[in-house]
Amino acid sequence: MQTSQPIVVGVDGSEASLEALREAGRMAGLMGCPLKAVTLWDLPVTASDYPYPLEGTFEDAARERLDQALAAVFGAELPPGLEREVRSGSPARVLRDLSEGARMVVVGSRGHGGFVGLLLGSVSSAVAAHARCPVLITHRPVPEPASAPAG
Repeated sequence: MQTSQPIVVGVDGSEASLEALREAGRMAGLMGCPLKAVTLWDLPVTASDYPYPLEGTFEDAARERLDQALAAVFGAELPPGLEREVRSGSPARVLRDLSEGARMVVVGSRGHGGFVGLLLGSVSSAVAAHARCPVLITHRPVPEPASAPAG
């Protein structure tokens, strides 16, 4: 089944979001969907009154964080048709809005706090409650228990 509707994945660089990115990549391959990796940034409250332009600094940092996450998960072999998106705004609101045309939204169960922030953290809860498509909430893989020596 080929579809032009993307699988949208929220990425903030946390381990939970890297697991979400891995799973979204697998799902996109299985479903024949494009993958849209999204990271967000926002001005900290203390910076909003700063008289100098800071937006580029925060946006550039977010773009670098997304590039590092993609490299950590996929290495040099990025999925075909991968779309990267860096936006400013509330993670829950932006992911909800992107869900409108998506096949699925994938988020980690908990992120950094703020999107270097909020990912059944508040973002995953809000996205699951308000998305307009299916939502997959991933959890970090549980480590395998050490097996007892045969004896």
